[in-house]
This record gives sequence, C-alpha cells and structure tokens, in this order.
Amino acid sequence: VSGDAGRLDEDSKITVFGRGSTCINTGGEKVFPEEVEEALRTHPAIFDAVVAGQPDERWGERVVGVVSARAGAARPDMAELKAHLAEKLAGYKVPKALVWVDEIKRSPAGKQDYRWAKEVAASA
Repeated sequence: VSGDAGRLDEDSKITVFGRGSTCINTGGEKVFPEEVEEALRTHPAIFDAVVAGQPDERWGERVVGVVSARAGAARPDMAELKAHLAEKLAGYKVPKALVWVDEIKRSPAGKQDYRWAKEVAASA
C-alpha cells in the first residue's frame, strides 16, 4: 500500500529498500536511491547526498548523485569516488555523474526532497 519495497528476513527483521516512486530503472535494473545515498555518505569528503534518476537514451535512466562536501574536505574526482563505491555497490548502482551543491534540500522533517534533486540532477 505504501509503495515501499523491503524484505522480511528469517529472524523476523524487516529490511526496507526504499520507496517505489523514487526507484530508478537503469537498463532494466532497479536502483533504490536510499542505498546509493548511504554509500555516498560513507566517503570521507561527502557530508550529505540525494540520488535521482535522469533520462538516458541507452539505459532508460541513469543514476545521478547530488552531493554536498564536508567542511574543509577536497572534492574527490569521479574515478576515486567510483573506486570507493565499487566496494559497496553493484556497478549499475554507482552514479554516472555528480552535481556538487552547498547544501542538500530537505523537508522540515529531514526527508530528502526528490523533486528538487531531480531538477538539480538535470544539470549533470
């Protein structure tokens, strides 16, 4: 009913993958933005992240990260970031492009603003 996707594990633990309405379909594979955002935030130079899909002629959609840097941190180049993410994500989930912003827009409750992210990601 909610549109959330998840799994009930054998030990009755629920793992939530993400909301279906924000799911990115790239080359027939489903990518939940929340998983990619969490992986992006593990990089020492990235403070916050939100992920959106953008139209792609070949793949249907491509994964684009909108990220903000930690104070005083140098922005990593794409090769370094891809190497970092390769340890955490399947290749098709790694963002094809990044857009650096001063701050990620969130709702008063702290939720990512996916509509804003999609607009910002269009500049990638």
